[in-house]
Amino acid sequence: MRMIAAALAVLLVAASPAARVDDLGWLAGDWVSEADGRWTEESWAAPRGGVMLGHSRSGRGEALREFEFLRIAAGEGGGLAYLAQPQGRAPVAFALVKHDATSATFENAAHDYPQRIAYARSGDTLVATISKIDGSKARSWTYRRR
Repeated sequence: MRMIAAALAVLLVAASPAARVDDLGWLAGDWVSEADGRWTEESWAAPRGGVMLGHSRSGRGEALREFEFLRIAAGEGGGLAYLAQPQGRAPVAFALVKHDATSATFENAAHDYPQRIAYARSGDTLVATISKIDGSKARSWTYRRR
């Protein structure tokens, strides 16, 4: 019975249409998280031309500690990928592994950390979580729409 269920799941995934950047439009906007003098901001432009462009920055007080350029676009093989450039370094790709109308999960098991990047939105709240592929070493940010 398990083999039949697994085979059906594979067929359903194969039969479902490929995700498009427009499917992740719910991520667009300016998001901010502030606590104990620390802040993190993440901004995403609306999908256009098959791409979403974003950036994030984090700091304490008036001091910037980290920044990252972000992009969601078609990756190798045509599936969507999240491309992160921390501190402006070379991009690292994370493949979209699941999504729905208000969440998306990207993974790259070959990367050291993070290996999984997940977003979930509920109204004007966005939660971003990074972790190892097995969910360990999870770190989350809860953002409010600015």
